[in-house]
Amino acid sequence: MFLLSKLPTPFFAGVRIVEADENKCTVSIPYKWFNRNPFRSAYFASLSMAAEMSTGVFPIMFSYKRKPPISMLVTRMEANYFKKAVGITYFTCNDGRLVYDAIEEATRSGESRSVQLRSNGTNSKGEKIAEFDFTWSFKSKGAAV
Repeated sequence: MFLLSKLPTPFFAGVRIVEADENKCTVSIPYKWFNRNPFRSAYFASLSMAAEMSTGVFPIMFSYKRKPPISMLVTRMEANYFKKAVGITYFTCNDGRLVYDAIEEATRSGESRSVQLRSNGTNSKGEKIAEFDFTWSFKSKGAAV
């Protein structure tokens, strides 16, 4: 229900969390009518959305009910594409610890902290489809309690 209520576009595109823990998050996105481009592959924006979600689970997880709250923002995104996405694409980010450390430091220092997270996209055969680098910025919204 979180996806539908907070992120309806990824929900309708078919983005789903496959697995998530403190270190690793994998999401999937199918190749279907809603996500395709005229070149018979997944639309880059759909792939970007799934890749971002694989990195964005960590900031949500590590800032949930945090006092003081944390402000977060993607400040940069870079992508490289290697192969057409014509089936289910899986995006995996293994950088959870980097997010945790950045949020902790932003809370301690009261200053903004940025971290670059990599999401690798593969097809069901394990072939590399794309890689995305997202830079996330974190800042504490107040003094620690």
